[in-house]
Amino acid sequence: MSKLNNEPSLDKIDDYNNKESKEKNKTIKLVVLGILIVGAIYAGAKYYFSDVSDYIGTSENPGIDTTKR
Repeated sequence: MSKLNNEPSLDKIDDYNNKESKEKNKTIKLVVLGILIVGAIYAGAKYYFSDVSDYIGTSENPGIDTTKR
């Protein structure tokens, strides 16, 4: 039972209730900003390099016939 009393409460944690260090705060902001930048680069590359062709089929098998019968 004594082990349960030694567990830290929220008040004893260093980062609780606006007590976080400026270095940790800056690190978190840089990590989030880095993730956003990498995501934007990935999305831009996917948009730029995605080349979707509307043509279905080959010259031997032309694919969908759109003529009316």
